[in-house]
Amino acid sequence: MKRWLWIIGLAAVAGVGIFLGMRPQPVPVEGVAVAAGPLRVTVEEEGKTRLRSRYVISAPVAGYTPRLAWKAGDTVRAGAAVTVLEPPRPVVLDARTKDSAEARVRSAEAAYTVAQSRVATQTEQVRAARADVEYWRKQQAREEALRKSGDLPVSRLERTVADLKRAEAALAAAERGVVTLKDEVAAARAEVAGARTALRPTAGAATGERIPVVAPAGGRVIRVVRESEGVVAPGEALLEIGDARAIEVVVEVLSADAVRIAPGMKVVLERWGGAKALEARVRMVEPGGFTKISALGVEEQRVRVVADLVSPEEEWRALGDGYRVEAAFVLWEGAQVVQVPANALFRVGEGWAVFVAEGDRARRRMVKVGQRTGLAAEIVGGLQVGEVVVVHPDETVEDGKTLTVTRR
Repeated sequence: MKRWLWIIGLAAVAGVGIFLGMRPQPVPVEGVAVAAGPLRVTVEEEGKTRLRSRYVISAPVAGYTPRLAWKAGDTVRAGAAVTVLEPPRPVVLDARTKDSAEARVRSAEAAYTVAQSRVATQTEQVRAARADVEYWRKQQAREEALRKSGDLPVSRLERTVADLKRAEAALAAAERGVVTLKDEVAAARAEVAGARTALRPTAGAATGERIPVVAPAGGRVIRVVRESEGVVAPGEALLEIGDARAIEVVVEVLSADAVRIAPGMKVVLERWGGAKALEARVRMVEPGGFTKISALGVEEQRVRVVADLVSPEEEWRALGDGYRVEAAFVLWEGAQVVQVPANALFRVGEGWAVFVAEGDRARRRMVKVGQRTGLAAEIVGGLQVGEVVVVHPDETVEDGKTLTVTRR
């Protein structure tokens, strides 16, 4: 009997162990209570600040500028001269260039002498032509008197008139030649002066016109592009100025997100370095997009969105040009919205469902979802505030399954 008692006892223990081992175990899950609170649907991108009106002051002509005394942050009045352009410094002459310049001087002086002699010769020709004209005019007057008295034939008077016209034409040609030769003399004189100046490289350093470069508008110096003295080319930038208080925010968003952003939309600026978030309003969504390579090497079509700050200036006074901000464009928001974590939802056909913890059992329930974000979803119907839903449900969670719920 003792042996049978031992056998029966061991069999009972084995049966109980087998029963306990085969019995379904509760699934450990994490649960969150359905709550009502604020919900905001946003598009978030990095952006930067920039001045609304920026002026780049550049050199209008080539010249030599002294060292600029302006520093970033200095105030510039409208119309103030930021620098004065001087004539470029002449180059240093080497032996070869000097010999060439001396040869140019000699050639120019010879040309000047020849031109002067030609002017003198041409002047004598003008005097001779003028004398011929005077002679033929007097001759014409005498012959006209004889012609009236009948003592001179008409043909002789006609020859005299023709000779007078030829003399007048020769006088006009000689006078024009004097004017032309005088121009040649002036050109030769200028050539001599230029050639002699080339031989004196220090003579033209302090001469010539000084052109002031003025600021087109008032503001503060944002950046000094060219600080050191030296030669500048036409159009070379010297300073950047602008109104440091007229700041806007520029954000490059994906084109798929840009179509959902409209002027007047609220923008929240976070993680800009200040103690609290700033508020802005969309002013413009640029009509044209551009291609940008992301950090992962993917081509993206992006669109620039410009927003204006509406927070008081005291809150963003520390912001400047080119500062980084994180912008959140508010597409939709609600104050008291019934919501669940987005990772509690899963697809069932074309709809959405959640697992609700009813006691220690999981119950699948179809819900109607409204607005969604990356972290939460609005529940329009199917759940009540206070009910507990399972987050991150996996394949072990089934309808009617026993649960061990850990509340967040």
